[in-house]
Amino acid sequence: MKKFMALSLAAMTALALAGCGSGTSATTAAATEAATEAKDTTAADTTAADTAAADTAAAEKTASDKTYIINTDTTFAPFEFENEKGDLVGIDMDILKAVAEDQGFSYEVVPVGFSAATTALEAGECDGVIAGMSITDQRKEKYDFSDPYFDSGVGMAVLADSDIDSYEKLNGQNVAAKIGTEGCKFAESIADKYGFTVTQYEDSATMYQAVLAGEAVACFEDYPVVGYEISRGLGLKLLPTIEAGNSYGFATMKGENPELVEMFNKGLANIKANGKYQEILDTYIAK
Repeated sequence: MKKFMALSLAAMTALALAGCGSGTSATTAAATEAATEAKDTTAADTTAADTAAADTAAAEKTASDKTYIINTDTTFAPFEFENEKGDLVGIDMDILKAVAEDQGFSYEVVPVGFSAATTALEAGECDGVIAGMSITDQRKEKYDFSDPYFDSGVGMAVLADSDIDSYEKLNGQNVAAKIGTEGCKFAESIADKYGFTVTQYEDSATMYQAVLAGEAVACFEDYPVVGYEISRGLGLKLLPTIEAGNSYGFATMKGENPELVEMFNKGLANIKANGKYQEILDTYIAK
């Protein structure tokens, strides 16, 4: 009997130990599985983060490696024009150079004329345009503009010995303006009121020549542009009345190259803060 009880007790003890061993094994397995899942999740998160970082780095590298094509006008001094050495210089050119150096991007300037520049931009043949382009509501429907970099206005110029001193004296006459500019827009807006016709020209030089040759009695142009030419000996005079104009901005096609506009804005703010911007203006516009 004692032997039977001993055997029974031993059997019960063995069963109890087996039960304890089973519970420990299950707990260990569950913990191991949870740890594995956590490791997998961490690995997945790390991989996603690494992928996102790689994509960002690739995008930044692509932007930094890109050479932006910037179209401009050919004769719009003092903003863009050829100097005696044949180099393209001017306020726009110097501002673009300073901004690019500040922000670290590469660019190539293609001088094609104002009208051709905007046409090329819309056709996707260039990335941006800097050409004394006025920021208007109509243009903002098609283009993304930078912050303004110059505030201008429209003036009327006539021959130096002309007796025309008001819009009223343009009645029955022909005036000149450059295609697509604020000067042209303003001239056309008052043409019916003052009874004159407007002939459009592709560039400023040809427009000025039309007045000098007697093909037109006056021309309408952004005042700093025609004023600069007059200071250099152009045989015209600028009437005192200056019409309020719009500010100039750097333009890209709407929705395209937002990073370029952002870099231009940051660079512009920096060169204004460090004095480079004013230095550029003082180089071309005498006070």
